[in-house]
Amino acid sequence: MTQLKPGVTVALACGGTGGHLFPGLAVAQELAERGARLVLFVSPKEIDQQGLAASRHRFTVVTLPQVALTRRGFAGFLRGTWQGYRQSVREFKSLRPAAVLAMGGFTAAAPVLAGRRVGARIFLHESNAVPGRANVWLGRLADLGFAGMTDAVSQWRVRRVCVTGTPVRPEIRLAEQGASRRAQGLAEDRPVLLVTGGSQGAHGVNQLFLACLPELAQTFPGLQLVHLTGSADFKEVSETYRRAGIPALIRPFSNQMDQLLAAATVVVSRSGASSLAELAARRLPSVLIPYPSAAGDHQRRNAEVFVRIGAARMVDQTVSDGSVLGRSLLGLLESESTRDQMAAALARLDRPQAAAEIAELICRQLGERWGTESAVSLSPGRAFAGGQAG
Repeated sequence: MTQLKPGVTVALACGGTGGHLFPGLAVAQELAERGARLVLFVSPKEIDQQGLAASRHRFTVVTLPQVALTRRGFAGFLRGTWQGYRQSVREFKSLRPAAVLAMGGFTAAAPVLAGRRVGARIFLHESNAVPGRANVWLGRLADLGFAGMTDAVSQWRVRRVCVTGTPVRPEIRLAEQGASRRAQGLAEDRPVLLVTGGSQGAHGVNQLFLACLPELAQTFPGLQLVHLTGSADFKEVSETYRRAGIPALIRPFSNQMDQLLAAATVVVSRSGASSLAELAARRLPSVLIPYPSAAGDHQRRNAEVFVRIGAARMVDQTVSDGSVLGRSLLGLLESESTRDQMAAALARLDRPQAAAEIAELICRQLGERWGTESAVSLSPGRAFAGGQAG
């Protein structure tokens, strides 16, 4: 493990979604163990503020203006990015970061640009099979890119790319099933189906699942249901369960995903890259419902990586109805051998050392131990590649 000199600061831009924040926190923990002083740049979104509750005593946190690029909101995007850039420059005058690591999303643009101005090394992480727009734009500024999936490498114009996988929080891996079920008020000896649309919920997932809920509950009466709805759909989904007389643990959002994933037997999920990395870490069979409007259709591309080796099943929200989802779920719930085969495939996709590897490579470059590519020892399956145009 490479240790940094005392006082070395690393700025970590990881806000905007849980898929950016939680992998960023995993890397932050590894960097802190190597002696880095961490400054986290996040957005004012509720997911960021809630997700950081347990980390504020360990790291300095800077909240930047929320930025999002939409067809109608380009002026607002530029204004927010400019405000964030000016704030980042002010922060960097005293912090003097040696490196900026951006975990994706447009919240990362301002710290990366400010970091480049003060001479910091720039590192980018891309979780998805298709590089996001922010990472594509910032790629030319990066000294090194980290890819969560091999598919992204040939589409990303970065000087060097290393396939590391997407970091997963240690607590996700360590949570124990029996204790987690007890903590959530669930029976230890009955299967659990977890339905989640990601950190912000997903209306399409909720509607598809509710369409198959009555038949699923009737066919599999011992099934325990946990449904994370998102705040917008919480009342409607709760009322649907109540009218049907089907008991379930229903929440708009949970900051106890370690326990819920540990408790689960099967999962219904969107296919954001961070969610997929957590499913792989837990070896959890799943039915994936890609978000059809995701930029570059990246959720479908993510899901295809898992489906093509038998690590998940996929349902198309735009053409499928509840019966298709119901049949897929029953096939997994009723067949332990099918779940075991899927778990074995998930193990092939898991990258348990992703956070440690990213932190180590950053520290080596900052410690001037970066000679040539052959001088860097990578674990099996990792490789450097020259970035190519998408």
